[in-house]
Amino acid sequence: MNVAVLLAEAGAALPPAEARLLLRQVLGLGAAALAAHPQRPVGAREAASFRGLVARRAAGEPAAYLSGRREFYGLEFGVTSDVLVPRAETELLVDIAREDGAGRILDLGTGSGCVAVAVARHLPAARLTAVDRSPAALAVARANAERHGAAIRFIEGDWFAPLAGERFELILANPPYVAEADPHLAGELRFEPRGALAAGPDGLDAIRRIVAAAPAHLLPGGRLWLEHGYDQAEVVAALLAAAGFGALDQRRDLAGIVRVSGGRLMQERP
Repeated sequence: MNVAVLLAEAGAALPPAEARLLLRQVLGLGAAALAAHPQRPVGAREAASFRGLVARRAAGEPAAYLSGRREFYGLEFGVTSDVLVPRAETELLVDIAREDGAGRILDLGTGSGCVAVAVARHLPAARLTAVDRSPAALAVARANAERHGAAIRFIEGDWFAPLAGERFELILANPPYVAEADPHLAGELRFEPRGALAAGPDGLDAIRRIVAAAPAHLLPGGRLWLEHGYDQAEVVAALLAAAGFGALDQRRDLAGIVRVSGGRLMQERP
């Protein structure tokens, strides 16, 4: 048994890129080393481990959980089932932070820390704070920050609860925004932490809380940006406007769908 044979065998169940990723995990090889040695022998125990991973992936478990890694904004992040798998649309939040150039930035619901770490790498002078209510998620985020040499203050808590009296120039959030009854929660999303995905009957409970509380944690003229569902752009814009945000803006993902909305605090509600 060798690398080429195992990859060919897995080809019936998985795309080649995913099969290579899983075999790299089992063999502890980089992408170049795996490609350069297709005849490398693979022991029976390694082959069995690889086949087990292939079966789990074919059953729908995310490749990022099986390999323990995921690329985001050109950086490799450690990933476990305690955090959401970083997705391409979330990179919009990093783009926005880089354009904004704020000095004091808050990342709410940091999860794996992918947004905060990527922002810190591109804005080294910024002061980053990242909050998550899950201790397990924060452990993953801290490890990722250490891996990439990112200076970030991590705090455990529920949204703004641990930030009494603190204000920021820019708040970024990728909160739960899936409706509780959405069939995807029992389908392709069933392996990811439900608490990081679902937020009430219409999926907007967390976004409503964040938008309502954000003005008290923004400096004058501060900005709030949120990722949301593909069909939530209009209602999120209305929530922002009702909370005193103006200069509203929205960004589209690579599929042309509005996935991030934000605005500038024009007036703080009493």
